[in-house]
Amino acid sequence: MLGIKEIQEIIPHRHPFLLIDCVEELEPGVRAVGYKSVTYNEPYFAGHFPSEPVMPGVLIVEALAQTGAVAILSVEGNKGKTAYFGGMDHVKFKKKVVPGDKLRLECQIIRQKGPVGVGSAVATVDGKVAVSAELTFMVG
Repeated sequence: MLGIKEIQEIIPHRHPFLLIDCVEELEPGVRAVGYKSVTYNEPYFAGHFPSEPVMPGVLIVEALAQTGAVAILSVEGNKGKTAYFGGMDHVKFKKKVVPGDKLRLECQIIRQKGPVGVGSAVATVDGKVAVSAELTFMVG
């Protein structure tokens, strides 16, 4: 299992924008499974929404992208590089994510040609899909 320190050695994200707490499974260049424990203290809950806190869907997509970045940047030839967003396709928001949820983040790299690739990503809470998407990345 990778903790925050090990994740920060792979991807450049830092607080408050590091959106994964740990990586439980990692196959470099193939897939990663991470987790985000959603707490009431997240800074975005102050305004999204004060009377009914909901994690913004775009931040769930970002957490999925960071999980995919761990997978792709763990490859020896990509160490020290950055994975950038190239696009998002087939994004579906299916379930609200609220304080107290443990968000499971899985990203599988389904194709790559040179520095550009696509990951199939799914975020779940208690086995129920919250967000699914295909995420295009560019390593630079």
